[in-house]
Amino acid sequence: MTLRVRWLGRVAYADALALQRGLVATSTDDHLLLLEHPPVFTLGVRGDLGDVLGAPAEIGADVVRTDRGGQVTYHGPGQLVGYPVLHLPGKGGGGMTDTVAYVRSLEHLIVDVLSELGVADAERHPRHPGVWVGDAKICAVGVRLTRGRSMHGFAVNVDPDLAMFDHIVPCGIPGGRATSLAALGLPTTMADVVDAVARHAAERWGRSGWERQDGARPTDLADPITLGKQASVAPDATAVRLGRRLTQAGVAPGLALGERKPSWLRAPLRREPAHRELARTMRSLELTTVCEEAGCPNLSECWAEGTATFMINGDRCTRACGFCLVDTRRPEPPAAGEAERVAEATARMGLAHVVVTAVARDDLADGGAGAFAATIAAIRRRVPGCAVEVLIPDCKGDPDALATIFAVRPEVVNHNLETVLRLQRAVRPSAGYARSLAVLAAAKAAGLVTKSGLVLGMGEDDAEVDGALADLAAVGVDIVTLGQYLRPTARHLPVARWVEPDTFAAFAATGEDLGIGHVEASPLTRSSYHARAAAGALRRRSPATLAP
Repeated sequence: MTLRVRWLGRVAYADALALQRGLVATSTDDHLLLLEHPPVFTLGVRGDLGDVLGAPAEIGADVVRTDRGGQVTYHGPGQLVGYPVLHLPGKGGGGMTDTVAYVRSLEHLIVDVLSELGVADAERHPRHPGVWVGDAKICAVGVRLTRGRSMHGFAVNVDPDLAMFDHIVPCGIPGGRATSLAALGLPTTMADVVDAVARHAAERWGRSGWERQDGARPTDLADPITLGKQASVAPDATAVRLGRRLTQAGVAPGLALGERKPSWLRAPLRREPAHRELARTMRSLELTTVCEEAGCPNLSECWAEGTATFMINGDRCTRACGFCLVDTRRPEPPAAGEAERVAEATARMGLAHVVVTAVARDDLADGGAGAFAATIAAIRRRVPGCAVEVLIPDCKGDPDALATIFAVRPEVVNHNLETVLRLQRAVRPSAGYARSLAVLAAAKAAGLVTKSGLVLGMGEDDAEVDGALADLAAVGVDIVTLGQYLRPTARHLPVARWVEPDTFAAFAATGEDLGIGHVEASPLTRSSYHARAAAGALRRRSPATLAP
């Protein structure tokens, strides 16, 4: 099995936990998630609130109870957190003997890493888990083993705010203290530690093969990075910020805006009676379609067939992804009666499979989740038996908001990963790779059919696409779409390459070899393209996956 190493950057604790659980539940590979957390105190199975000294809100950190061993620890910026999700050799059942052996193996790994980085006196403590330098702790270790799979892991202090450790009783040792590589006077960067941990982990756990992918390193967006060739096309603030992010992600200037598209990307424009009738229906009911708002190249084909994707919660998005044409002005309040109007349009069109999506609404307390639930319920009242597929935003990872959508049991839950790990910050700066995988993992844990998609041609390479497909398979995604990016305006991301049809076919084969039930891949594929057919293909291939 392959060891898949991922440097994810900064990830909320809840997202990392949901992702780990998803990997444990469905992945056949091993994984090492490397990341930083925003400030958080975590309580293990033997911890209690008395181990946190002071009011967390005043300290500036959350408190989360979790299911790892140990008492309390602190995670925050400047600390490398590692979550190995491994198939353990031997019994690996999670008993005390297995747990102690695994903890010791993690401690040995970190001791070897620190020794390479110049900490000659790092060692295990005779009575407490973790790695120590003298009487100061430099790495916490806390794990959970379930049915031969590992969760949680270790946290190495590179250069965190050590004052945060004064607010806890580490390891239950009154007066215990923490140290870091920076406090020891070592000029070591986070990148140095990530590289060392990844290399040593691969030697131990990747003997059957391993691969690594990284998110772009955090850098200061205020740095005066020039935009390059794109600047002459659109030298405004939006394009300059986008150019900086592309530079940080290592993306070279793309194809010229006016470069002629290959023949396989020229979708025919068709104006047929069904197209005009659908447009009249949408206008009369004051509804919006993502087909129009996002400039989908398949609009003519899909509308001619009497199908469309409804976009609820308005037509203005609170995010500004670099590839998307949807309006980003200040959103207006959600329109009254929208759910019933979507249901009425579904009935008039005679749809058996309807897709409902939405702009991101970070201004709403629930991220717009309530509107999804109301729309699904309205469609089912008006058109019993109609299958409902939803394409949802991440709702900022809020478990309660996501549960609101999951509770009404849509037939398919789609949430797009959009691009590979390295390009996330450049392409969708208000979203996150780990969070998107966590959303999909949570939907799968709720027993729902899951779907996701990638847009290609924004600067990724083929190996990164394979890695993203592996990550989607690892959290149990059932359907994946892959299509070619088409630059909507000069202010958007440049096209880095035209991906040929044969390459899309190869990606589809790779995805299905990884265990994804159905992969829809072609230059003109979009999230909702052939949505009903994709669900049907999944049902035929895996009858137990989709209910009739």
